[in-house]
Amino acid sequence: MKSSTFKFTDQDGIEIFVYKWEPDENPKGCIQISHGMAEHAKRYTQLAEKLCDVGYICYANDHHGHGMTAGDLTESTLEGNAGVLGPNGGEGTVKSMKMLTDIIKKENPNLPIFLFGHSWGSFMAQDYIQRWGSELKGCILSGTNGKMRALVIRGGKMIAKGEIKKLGPTAPSEKMTKLTFGPYNSLWKDEENATDFEWLTRDKSEVQKYIDDPWSGFMCPAPFYIEMLNGFERIFKKENEQKIPKDLPIYCIAGSLDPVGNQTRTITTLIKRYKKYGIKDVSYKFYPDARHELFNEINREEVFQDLIEWLNSHL
Repeated sequence: MKSSTFKFTDQDGIEIFVYKWEPDENPKGCIQISHGMAEHAKRYTQLAEKLCDVGYICYANDHHGHGMTAGDLTESTLEGNAGVLGPNGGEGTVKSMKMLTDIIKKENPNLPIFLFGHSWGSFMAQDYIQRWGSELKGCILSGTNGKMRALVIRGGKMIAKGEIKKLGPTAPSEKMTKLTFGPYNSLWKDEENATDFEWLTRDKSEVQKYIDDPWSGFMCPAPFYIEMLNGFERIFKKENEQKIPKDLPIYCIAGSLDPVGNQTRTITTLIKRYKKYGIKDVSYKFYPDARHELFNEINREEVFQDLIEWLNSHL
């Protein structure tokens, strides 16, 4: 396997940092990875290596306000950069994903491309397939969500706007962080030596890695939440979901205890809608007792194998 990095400048003038992992020979497809909120693409190295082992080239960019796109992965660069999405917010972040797809196509003109999105990255993947789904061979949504009440969206944006007036546009918002993530750990708050991040995985060593990483678990500024809530309003609209190509295979995976998908309930809602709209190949797998980060879970080898089998069956 060969690993490398490169950069490109997107439509907002932001320099996007990209990781690339390649098999030594005979690649059969490409995977574009879209990471989650308050983390970065390098965390997907193990997943990329597993996929490379079976012939897939993997690309993963650090989104706006995250990872090497925002700084040098040291605590000194966090302030004023972390979670700051730039002049066009979530819209600009999704468009930079499309620019990466175009680069992947240029570098690999004869290979199919799959999009893998996790958590916040899966919300942007939902947005992506509504616009450019015809560019892809398939889409994997990991740790996603399929429903957000209008009242929650309106209330969240109102609180976030108050935080912007109080803190400014780039300061981290503790209030929005607690409102969003505070309830996630409720099932595990009484565990021995509990942190705030048991909801991520049952693997305590992976939880500690996340805690020790300054560019994971940071607090985003209030405008980030407004952009994310705006994104929910857009991607869950019937007229937008119906733009997804009917022949695009979609694979949803989640832990049965993942709070982001409301213990799979809102993911099931999403799957039912996709099928109702006539998308022909919608499949899913929910892993008993697993939590949010399936590829850092104690049963990750099973998850890796299931993903590889799904990809191979859709080449």
